[in-house]
Amino acid sequence: MAYPLFNLDGRLALITGSSQGIGLALAKGLAAHGAAVVVNGRDRAKVDAAVAELRGDSHTVHGSDFDVTDLQAVMAGVDKIEAEIGAIDILVNNAGMQFRAPLEDFPEDKWQLLLQTNISSVFYAGQSVAKHMIKRGRGKIINIASVQSELARPSIAPYTATKGAVRNLTRGMCTDWAKYGLQVNAIAPGYFKTPLNQALVDNPDFSSWLEKRTPSGRWGNVEELIGAAVFLASNASSFVNGQIIHVDGGITASL
Repeated sequence: MAYPLFNLDGRLALITGSSQGIGLALAKGLAAHGAAVVVNGRDRAKVDAAVAELRGDSHTVHGSDFDVTDLQAVMAGVDKIEAEIGAIDILVNNAGMQFRAPLEDFPEDKWQLLLQTNISSVFYAGQSVAKHMIKRGRGKIINIASVQSELARPSIAPYTATKGAVRNLTRGMCTDWAKYGLQVNAIAPGYFKTPLNQALVDNPDFSSWLEKRTPSGRWGNVEELIGAAVFLASNASSFVNGQIIHVDGGITASL
């Protein structure tokens, strides 16, 4: 049984973009500590597959396939969860995407897509869920920022801009909603082995650079984000608010 401070029994967690990668790992981690979870994504087949995988491990899990870049869809999806599944105690704003190109040639449509996926979705889901949490006087919101919230690399300036926005929106949400009993924090992953980063994982030159650049000397594994998520979702973080926790193998420490 989980240590009481980290026990999530009786709590319901919605994790956006959780049919694969970091989101799926966090869904598994929160479920393993007692939470019922709602897996979210746009692709119903992927959502169903993730739900089946989690149920195969005897977890309580539901699926909800709404598009987090569509405000009306988010509002309807959140209201449906609240009405049919239960009160959302924990929201993890995980949905995100990446696109790489030299800034001088960066396509405008990809810029707009990054803004919608990486930052508007955090606002849409955060606001929609917070309206319910505020009425109850409690709630945990965990945004997924990035090491790129603090630093930049060539060809990903727009991504860096969106993740910097997530960092400061997290602080803004805390400033506005802490008085209602909400806690809003962020996890900033470094370089992790995910489908989003597979091309970089497979690039020996980049992996070599990363291993030298990171004090811990390696890529992160998505399971290594679970501890921070459980901490922020549980009573263990009862007076932690507006913080960005870096899980990056020491990259930001060595700036």
